[in-house]
Amino acid sequence: MPQTRLVKLGNLAAIVRSKNAGPYRLTLDALFDRDDLYSAVSKSGSLSPENVARAYGVDIAVISSFFEVPVARAFKVTLIRPHAQCSLGESDVYGMQQHVPFMNMLIPVPVDISEYHDI
Repeated sequence: MPQTRLVKLGNLAAIVRSKNAGPYRLTLDALFDRDDLYSAVSKSGSLSPENVARAYGVDIAVISSFFEVPVARAFKVTLIRPHAQCSLGESDVYGMQQHVPFMNMLIPVPVDISEYHDI
C-alpha cells in the first residue's frame, strides 16, 4: 500500500465553491485542473455523501445528490438548505459562503503528489 498524507480538498482543487441550487438547496463544487490531483481524490474515496454530511454535521438525508464527473474532473454535491433562501434565520442569500467545511475536508493522497495549491 503506497504511503499517503492528508491534504485539504481546498489545496488540491483549483476551485471549491458553493452556490444556490434554488431556494431550498445548496450546491458544492470541487473542480480540478490536473488529472493527477482529481484522480488521487477520486481514488481515495474520501469524497462521499457520508463524509460530506459528517463535515457539515448533518444527517446523510440532507445530501440530496452527489455526482462525480470524471470528464470535467469535478465533484458536485447538493444539500438541502437549513433555512429556505431569504427566510427568517437564513444568513447567506446567495449560498456563496457555505463551502468552507467542504474545502477543509482532509483527503489522503499519495506522498508523491506535489505542487498542489497552498491556501
